[in-house]
Amino acid sequence: MQHILKGYRGMALLLNLNWDRILYLATLVVALYAGALLGTFW
Repeated sequence: MQHILKGYRGMALLLNLNWDRILYLATLVVALYAGALLGTFW
């Protein structure tokens, strides 16, 4: 249990430090997906 909590805290810290990068990557993926979707229909 202690190990899980330590891992969770480490993960939360990592997310806290890198949330903007994660958001950037997510936005990039969504934009590429939307572009591919529009490209197949038009």
